[in-house]
Amino acid sequence: MKKIIVSLLTLFLVACGASTPIKSDRKALYEVLTQQSDGGGNIHFFEILTEPNEIRMLQNDKNLRNKISPIDVQKSNFVILNMGEKNTGGYSITIESVVETDKNIIISVKEKEPEPDSIVSQSLTYPFCVVKINSKKEIIIK
Repeated sequence: MKKIIVSLLTLFLVACGASTPIKSDRKALYEVLTQQSDGGGNIHFFEILTEPNEIRMLQNDKNLRNKISPIDVQKSNFVILNMGEKNTGGYSITIESVVETDKNIIISVKEKEPEPDSIVSQSLTYPFCVVKINSKKEIIIK
């Protein structure tokens, strides 16, 4: 009898330890739509697009038009991160983190430079990144 109780107790404890992943219907807070080493503007800037007419300008870009739906125009904001003109290749700009608070979205930007001894292209580059934020809250960029 003790063996049966011990076996059942062991089975119960093992079953309790197993977990089933919880499915979430919540979309990711952000999505990098494009990140390129060339094609951005010649000055360093960050631009937040919130108005439908501003966002529709992104839809005119051949690389972005299939990545932005009409619903995104109404429910999302977009951020353009532009690193400006660089003398060589090897530079990039992207999102380091995105944090949502009760009132806003805080974005930390990560800029990468080539290592001093790395072999890079010897041409002007214009690194940039376009990010979709799945929220209409105010955006703060750090």
